[in-house]
Amino acid sequence: GVLNILVALASALAEQVRSYQTPDRRRSPDVPGVGGVAREVMRDARLAVRSLTKTPVFTAAALLTLALGIGATTAIFSVVNGVLLRPLPYPNADRLVRIYQQNAPDNRCWALSVVDFQAVMEDQRVFEHVAGLTHREVTITGSGTPERVRAAPATADLFRTLGMEPAEGRGFRPGEDEPGTPPVVVISHAFSERRFGTGISPVGAPLTIDQVPHTVIGVMAPGVTRLGGASSADVWPILQLTPPTRRGPFFIRAIGRLRETVSPELAGADLARVSRSIFPQWSEGFRDSQATLTPYPLRDTIVGDVVTPLYLLLGAVVLVLMIATANVASLMVVRASAREREMAVRASLGASRARLVRQLVVESLVLASAGGLAGLLLAFVGLQTLLAGAPNLPRLDAVSVDLKVLGATAVLTLGSGLLFGLAPLVHGWSEDLAARLNAAGRSGMAGRGWHRLRGILVTAEFALAVPLLAGAVLLLSSLSRLQDVDVGFAPDDVFSTNVSLPAAAYPDAASIQAFWRTVLAGIRDLPEVEQAALTSELPPDNLMVSNNFDLLDHPVAPGTSEPTAPWLIVTPGFYETMGIPLLRGRDFTPADSGPAPPVVAVSRAWARRYFPDTEVLGRRLYSGGCRTCQPTTVIAVVGDVPYRGLDDEDAVAVYQPQAQWTWSTVQLVVRAAGSPGSVMDRVRDVIQSQDPDIPVTGVVTMGQRLSDALARPRYWSKLVGVFAAFGVVLAAIGIYGVLAYFVSRQSRDIGLRMALGANASTVRRLVIARGMAYAATGTVIGLVAARLSTGALTAQLYQVRATDPRVFVMVALVLLVVGLAACAIPARRASRVDPARVLGAE
Repeated sequence: GVLNILVALASALAEQVRSYQTPDRRRSPDVPGVGGVAREVMRDARLAVRSLTKTPVFTAAALLTLALGIGATTAIFSVVNGVLLRPLPYPNADRLVRIYQQNAPDNRCWALSVVDFQAVMEDQRVFEHVAGLTHREVTITGSGTPERVRAAPATADLFRTLGMEPAEGRGFRPGEDEPGTPPVVVISHAFSERRFGTGISPVGAPLTIDQVPHTVIGVMAPGVTRLGGASSADVWPILQLTPPTRRGPFFIRAIGRLRETVSPELAGADLARVSRSIFPQWSEGFRDSQATLTPYPLRDTIVGDVVTPLYLLLGAVVLVLMIATANVASLMVVRASAREREMAVRASLGASRARLVRQLVVESLVLASAGGLAGLLLAFVGLQTLLAGAPNLPRLDAVSVDLKVLGATAVLTLGSGLLFGLAPLVHGWSEDLAARLNAAGRSGMAGRGWHRLRGILVTAEFALAVPLLAGAVLLLSSLSRLQDVDVGFAPDDVFSTNVSLPAAAYPDAASIQAFWRTVLAGIRDLPEVEQAALTSELPPDNLMVSNNFDLLDHPVAPGTSEPTAPWLIVTPGFYETMGIPLLRGRDFTPADSGPAPPVVAVSRAWARRYFPDTEVLGRRLYSGGCRTCQPTTVIAVVGDVPYRGLDDEDAVAVYQPQAQWTWSTVQLVVRAAGSPGSVMDRVRDVIQSQDPDIPVTGVVTMGQRLSDALARPRYWSKLVGVFAAFGVVLAAIGIYGVLAYFVSRQSRDIGLRMALGANASTVRRLVIARGMAYAATGTVIGLVAARLSTGALTAQLYQVRATDPRVFVMVALVLLVVGLAACAIPARRASRVDPARVLGAE
């Protein structure tokens, strides 16, 4: 078996080494004994190349199969390596942690509040440095056209925490984040060239951000746009935090660098101590005594929820490579059977088994190496395609074909070569090739053992294809369910754009509301516009704020966490603009302003959860943990709309009038007939007629937002589906090859059967039964493997069970139909064998 072959390989190598180290063998004094082995192997390699060029069809088929399998695996591993395995681009990155507010082991979704961050800065004992970042869009004004850019305001310790500095100029200095200190900003290299020009140093230049003058103090290296795992940014203004008046809101991304002697467990204990110390002071407005500051490795928080999908994708492509390797092994069996007479002659002339094994293995490695090189070229092309279609995956800038990827490709190549090279040697190794010389001259390697070996390989291909195809069907079924989700609004003819009013020009709620009253009236007067409104959030996954609340009818117990819900700030007309049905109650009006009693509307899911058996209108609640504030009254129930993703089946939401909680940055939504671009031009004119320094860019239709929400599941499903299709095709080719070979080598037996009375249908059944036995056996084995492995897909599925028996039945039927189709052509060819011609040739 395989063990005998490995022993033979080792003995062959030892024999060659001994032969070149014996005193009586002449050799060049400058060539060591091992060098002689190398020369022998090189000679075998040259023979292998000549042999492979004599069979171009076989060589091309094997190379193409290997290149596709190795290329796909290399491309996917490059993504996995860059996103998941490569260290973060910071010194001692393993000491960087992200600090969350957590109130349960499975909940770490809270950022920090100003209270939390300042308490950590002042009281912690385990970090060398701690920094805080936020993310928002800002308006750049001054010379040139007003520009809307991405900003990540950060505290003074950002660059010291990360262990990196700007490529030009300097980073922040201690104390620059104190309120009243002259504002400074670090900018990206791309923004510097776009705003100030190529080759011009902007260090020391003024930059007006939201109408507040800043001084540029540094420029990051080219390509650096993400710091600390935050969203991509063009500018990093200094973040100056004012003294808080309550525990919330929670919006700061906190990053800490652990001291060298501090473990993550010790850091967690120290942050828990800080949490306990600040709770009593703010407990009146924040009643959750279980909420604890908790550290997590920064790398883990950056890669987030893509870990499982990427490893599943890597597993899928490895299955494809294994199927490809089995297919090439089957081709190698055919090639070996055609060369049995050659091997028998060489054995009868004195060639040892070790020598023959070495020749065949070297030939396989030469073929695998050529396939690996071709696969590497395909990987470069495939990687660009993968990255171009990647739906906002983290760390894509770290993805490349580096030395680790090249090493993995080399291992895959050599491993594949050994696997399919040893396959022809497993059968009949103990037999005497020379004794079978006469038999080889007659029938070649058409014995039962070789058919059994090829049958095992085809069975393995079907077994590997089942979990691959099952995973693809499950993901596609989940995607189909997501596409059919009722989003609760009418997306046609609705588009949105983000607009921000600078605090310097609009310092209070009155000035912001006055601006929008005029602008919204002007937009609604446009002939194409049906309705327009403002909102802080957009469906299906543009959620920025979740707010805590407590019901007066049944408050939470002291010391426990209050429920939270997506909390939208909207203007009157928002429901009509979006097409959200108003089920009960009334819409907001201009009278629902600051001095009036606070009111909210709630979604139907919210009403069902908290008041399932009673009327929700008129119910009251405290919002934001403020029990000294006037209670808020529910005045309406509206339709369910998802704000936490299309897979959020619990579409609770609360809507509050913008006049009672005024935001400077909002989404302007417009329902209008005609092209969004042309309507947007007229909307921009209305806004800039009121204030020419406010840029209006980035119009997005609601249809596009829905499509973007499906980008990741569509991406995973498409890739796994392509790999599954490739695996099924390879399995079909494998079973077709086995039966075609069987028919060609058994034509004498088939002719004899037909001469003795067997008809064409009997012969067809014989061939099809042989092929379907392989397909059925492989499918059954694959179903067991799929049942054990598809559970890993559970987190990626929506309204689909990973063990859905209907999926497994469908997969089995598809593979059996594919197997039957692949059997049909060889079976038909067998039924047309001419008995007279076959027996006459005998």
